[in-house]
Amino acid sequence: MIKLIATDMDGTFLRNDMSYDRNWFNRPYHQLQAHHVYWVIASGNQYFQLQSFFEDYPETIFVAENGAYIRDANHIYALNAFTPSIIHPILTQLEQIPDLKVSVSGQAGAYTLDTMDPAHLAIMRKYYPKLTLLRDYHELDDNILKFSIGCPPERTDAIVAELRSALAGVATPTSSGHGDIDLIRPNVNKAQGLALLGQKLGIDLSEMCAFGDGGNDLEMLQEVGLGVPMANADPRVAAVADATTTSNEEQGVLKFMETLLTTDQRHAVKSR
Repeated sequence: MIKLIATDMDGTFLRNDMSYDRNWFNRPYHQLQAHHVYWVIASGNQYFQLQSFFEDYPETIFVAENGAYIRDANHIYALNAFTPSIIHPILTQLEQIPDLKVSVSGQAGAYTLDTMDPAHLAIMRKYYPKLTLLRDYHELDDNILKFSIGCPPERTDAIVAELRSALAGVATPTSSGHGDIDLIRPNVNKAQGLALLGQKLGIDLSEMCAFGDGGNDLEMLQEVGLGVPMANADPRVAAVADATTTSNEEQGVLKFMETLLTTDQRHAVKSR
């Protein structure tokens, strides 16, 4: 039986204009509450940004920063920060690769240099409502959870491969596509975050359903009992489908949830 539903946000739950049908969501959300099914947002984005979408739904649990920061409105379940001594060596490595736009995510907010390109900075503020500009990264004073990198889209795969080699055992690159790369702690990802949350809640991964579209959703969709890629998913993600739904623009998560939350469908979980 499905006891927890988790979804990625960008390209999955949210439409391309970063909205969702709130009136429609009310229906399956109240079904979730009636069936005692947990509602979880599993995203690479900042906790504060994710929370802003669900202020009217206080029971929401957030697996933020690709699994590094897990919490709800009142309780922190897990905080997987980088060891302080390796933060600046990672930044030094990133400085050696041209055309990267780097920001750092921490427990209290996000940080980037005050020399950041204004156009990219405007985009960043959509995803980081708590964003501080620094003269130098040596001013950092926070638990660092993730490094976010913007790069030329056509170089994304090559840069991921370069970082995977250069930072082996120190940080793991993961890409959601479109020139976006995250560096997270080794063995920290959405699947690991959901497994840890499940231990706290008494729920096995096989009792979870998850939705996603990008490379940083791959492990999550593989490990849960019911992994559902969007119609617009990366082909590598679509290949691990247990089921499929329509695109994010068509609110495919909400469509699938309404069917799933019938009594019969909640019991129809693929055995692994």
